[in-house]
Amino acid sequence: MAIKVVLDLEVSKESTNEYLQFLKENLPNVRNFEGCESVNVYFNEETYNMAINEIWESKESHHNYIKFISENGVMSKLASYLSIEPNIKYYDILDI
Repeated sequence: MAIKVVLDLEVSKESTNEYLQFLKENLPNVRNFEGCESVNVYFNEETYNMAINEIWESKESHHNYIKFISENGVMSKLASYLSIEPNIKYYDILDI
């Protein structure tokens, strides 16, 4: 069953432009990763908060992606642009 993953991020003000470029370069990799169905990014320029909404085939698919980017260094690079640790939430998609 598909799941929705919501990442709530607070981007460091000093690295906002660099982080947005990093996302432009890396989002195609996320979108093409096995199990990823979609990724949408939202940003509030006043608060430097970002929400990334993703749809994955399963929680396991997302965990496989997290493991992959943790091992290849992308996760640590992503974290370097943030003020606080990201908040990740999982939601079942209800068919109602």
